[in-house]
Amino acid sequence: MSTATTTPQRDAARQEGTKHARRFGLPIATALVMGNIIGGGIFLLPASVAPYGTVSLVAFGVLTLGAIALALVFGRLAHRLPQTGGPYVYARAAFGDFAGFLAAWSYWITAWVSNAALAVAAVGYLDVLVPIHESKAATIAAALTLQWLPALANLAGTRYVGAVQLVATVLKFVPLILVAVGGLFFFDSANLGPFQASGGGTLGAVSASAAILLFSYLGVESAAVSAGEVRDPRRNVGRATVLGTLGAAAVYLLGTLSVFGTVAHDKLVTSTAPFSDAVDVMFGGSWGGAAVACMALVSMLGALNGWTLLSAQAPYAAARDGLFPKVFTVKRRGVPTVGVLVTVVLASLLTVYNYTAGTKGVFEILVLVTTFTATVPYLLSTAAQIYFLLSGQSEKVSRARLARDGVLALAAFGFSLWLVAGSGYAAVYQGVLFLFAGVLVYAWMAARKQRASSQGVNEEARA
Repeated sequence: MSTATTTPQRDAARQEGTKHARRFGLPIATALVMGNIIGGGIFLLPASVAPYGTVSLVAFGVLTLGAIALALVFGRLAHRLPQTGGPYVYARAAFGDFAGFLAAWSYWITAWVSNAALAVAAVGYLDVLVPIHESKAATIAAALTLQWLPALANLAGTRYVGAVQLVATVLKFVPLILVAVGGLFFFDSANLGPFQASGGGTLGAVSASAAILLFSYLGVESAAVSAGEVRDPRRNVGRATVLGTLGAAAVYLLGTLSVFGTVAHDKLVTSTAPFSDAVDVMFGGSWGGAAVACMALVSMLGALNGWTLLSAQAPYAAARDGLFPKVFTVKRRGVPTVGVLVTVVLASLLTVYNYTAGTKGVFEILVLVTTFTATVPYLLSTAAQIYFLLSGQSEKVSRARLARDGVLALAAFGFSLWLVAGSGYAAVYQGVLFLFAGVLVYAWMAARKQRASSQGVNEEARA
């Protein structure tokens, strides 16, 4: 083996061995998945689906099965290809550079636009604790601070990313579980309201409520994207993905059910803080709003911490293969630092634009677009798994698990298609434009890669 090959490996090993760069074990990888799936949306979900009645719990159950199937597929893919990049790695291995680039590009767009959305939403909860809405400058400063604090934790190294993620997950889930489980002791079936409250058919109500709930499971791929930073990824990525998804599903379902049973249906339909209303019913008083605001802030900071890391991983993996600018390969303390910085800067600019442009709905449209762009890597990953199964690649397929893996892959692909359909016509239209913009970037990077390859061949021929 040549020195040119071994030196980067030794450098990488030394880098991973620094005190600031540490591989994630199973607990932190699981916390990463759970923290990224559950952001701040859980605090509004019960009120969002209440108009459809308790039939929305059926939609939740169906979605949970789809999310678990997707999680299992990512676990199998990570076992075969345990490298940083997740969906990018799988799509490229199955379908080539262009598919891999589309996966990385769409995932990157999803990450930094979603970070801006999380920060803006977090400011709304912060305003409950510290009124800042009267000052636009204070509001912008708060939103930017909420973005840059997780970014600084990431720049400090994977050791600190993991610590912040684990603490944020614990602080987030302890009060959530208290409400989810404690609410069952105050459960009153009279509060549930009708099973189907929308006036249409049951199937239509399930589909309509599912359209709202569909995106509550985005983030199941978190451990797979960071596989290169996970200890023993062939074993731990799959376990963390499934455990994290099951944990998030339990909190979602129990939390929604508890709120349904503690807050009267007619009040829940118009509630802007359903968990706060549930706490008020359980313990009396009016302190629930502040308690829920604290929970939401912790939840969103944890999600921002995890998504900031993921936003840098996909372009890092693509840049190593010459499909993203080379600067994205810069890595310090186990973290792709340039990717983190570019992501937080773009998210910050979008946040400032949201507060200063004065055009209503622009930010909401961009956020809706991310619900489409997030599903592109899912579709490509599940398609890659189907390709591996059908192509008979013995090194990537376990024949003993062929039938089970095939059923799971088809279920996950169907779930991903449902995500696309649920994002709506406008989001799909806008999202396709984002993808086509990426095609131009791919053309530029592919041309540079080809030119560099041709120059190398010519130099070898002359030698």
